[in-house]
Amino acid sequence: MNKYIALFIGLLCLFSLDALAQKERKFIRKGNGLFEGNEYENSEVEYRKALDKKINSYEAGFNLGDALYKQKKYDEALKQYQALTATEKDPKKLGEIYHNIGNTLLMNRKIDESIEAYKESLRNFPNSKETKYNLEYAKKMKQKEEEKKKKQDQNKDKNKNQDKKDQNKDQNKKDQNKDQDKKDQNKKDQDKKDQDKKDQKDKPENQDKKKGDPEEQQNKISEQDAKRLLEALENDEKKVQEKVQKAKAVAQKAKRSKIKKDW
Repeated sequence: MNKYIALFIGLLCLFSLDALAQKERKFIRKGNGLFEGNEYENSEVEYRKALDKKINSYEAGFNLGDALYKQKKYDEALKQYQALTATEKDPKKLGEIYHNIGNTLLMNRKIDESIEAYKESLRNFPNSKETKYNLEYAKKMKQKEEEKKKKQDQNKDKNKNQDKKDQNKDQNKKDQNKDQDKKDQNKKDQDKKDQDKKDQKDKPENQDKKKGDPEEQQNKISEQDAKRLLEALENDEKKVQEKVQKAKAVAQKAKRSKIKKDW
């Protein structure tokens, strides 16, 4: 009797598992149909229903990752794919999973990590032409990023060097201006000193106090010379007076003579 009960229970379990499997397949098929119609959000719902019926369903889990990827939920898709790698042992399926992990990382601009994911995919499934193509594409992207970064760094260095040159040029110009201002100021100071000296020299009191002036020395005469000059002038004066007196006498005589004739 107990054997029959155990057999009955076993059959019930089989029927139950088969029913769950059928429901899982039903949700997967429905999800696939929605996915093909670009209804990715609704397909996600169906795949999750399938996983509720069979939690370790590879197809439901893999397709759920694809539905999330199509909705650009890259972080969620990545977690879903990575969860599959923890339990999956089949090399071909692992190749598919890592291929999609590479795509998801590439969309998140994690180029180095995507390259490693593609390499892991090829380790498990070496014959995938699609994975090889994506790997080369990711490598080219990395090369472009490196060239872009290198160019940006060169431009930064160039700009820094130019800024430094401009600063040095400005500083040199400032220094030159300072030097010129200093020269101009020195010239002004010297001109002022020269003018002050000239003004001081031309003052009347300073002219009176001059000693040893050649012109003044030339104008000076000795006392003896002065005396002779005075005597000469007096003699000249006497001669002049005598001439005047003689002229007057002649004139007076002529006048008297004329008066006599008139009488």
